[in-house]
Amino acid sequence: MATEGGTKAVLAALLANVGIAVTKFVAWALTGASSMLAEAIHSVADSGNQVLLLVGGRRAQRKATPEHPFGYGRVRYVFAFIVSIVLFSVGGLFALYEAFHKYEEVHAGYPNELLESSWWWVPVVVLSAAIVMETLSFRTAIRESDKVRGKRSWVQFVRRAKSPELPVILLEDLGALVGLVLALAGVGMSLITENAYWDVAGTAAIGLLLVVIAVILAVEMSSLLIGEGAVQEKVNAIAQAVGESESVTRLIHMRTLYTGPEELLVAAKFGVSAAHTGEHIAATIDDVEARIRRAVPEAVHIYLEPDLDRTPRGTGEEPGGSSARSAQS
Repeated sequence: MATEGGTKAVLAALLANVGIAVTKFVAWALTGASSMLAEAIHSVADSGNQVLLLVGGRRAQRKATPEHPFGYGRVRYVFAFIVSIVLFSVGGLFALYEAFHKYEEVHAGYPNELLESSWWWVPVVVLSAAIVMETLSFRTAIRESDKVRGKRSWVQFVRRAKSPELPVILLEDLGALVGLVLALAGVGMSLITENAYWDVAGTAAIGLLLVVIAVILAVEMSSLLIGEGAVQEKVNAIAQAVGESESVTRLIHMRTLYTGPEELLVAAKFGVSAAHTGEHIAATIDDVEARIRRAVPEAVHIYLEPDLDRTPRGTGEEPGGSSARSAQS
């Protein structure tokens, strides 16, 4: 399933969004505020997305089969990509449609339910409480992300993370918080100025926000689905591990590919001396494999090919030097 930290963040977000969705629907039913309906649908979409992430994590635990020899780890990327589609359509496009629909009503001069309702204070209370709950969920996601983020910036973490759950929850919670502030601003300004166009503007802003976040998620998840290699730091660590073996003359080339968020495939070809016996070369392969696993523990699938090194001595080429530049990252 998802990593422990990712699962904790997903569950925290799910519990928060279910409670928030119910209160938003109640507030919308009492006041008819379009921004409340947009936010309620947003919370429903987020709740469904968190369920998708949990299901994807569970399905990724299936053992490898002859049809899928490298397992089902990348199923998590599939479900995360579906999350971006749901967020784009159910969240973003619906909010934009609701903003357009409410704009037509206001422009036509229809009575505005929010301004005429005796329950005008309910959306303010609901949105304020939702901001508190969403902040707690966002804080959980930040804490769990900090455990694996290292020295990377938040932008680098979202772009480079191979486990999809934490980046998805981070962006969803950030979008939810900003969306709540926009909804509160729209409702508040509508009540203060008695101008329903503010409610329309808040709803439209929520829709645009969700569309942008969905596009970012879709781009990142599609890259993982196509297949990403290890980051340059891990490529360098693998190249160094290969070059440290005494019997390896140079690293000829190397390719890496994530078959799942925590499973890295490494394929490498390295040079050995023509004077070595078959037994010695076999021992070298075992030594190189052990060194790679120590350097990068997530290198689960390792395929090594030794080749007789025909590079003339004295060329100045260091072991792994050319491959480190051409290795996939």
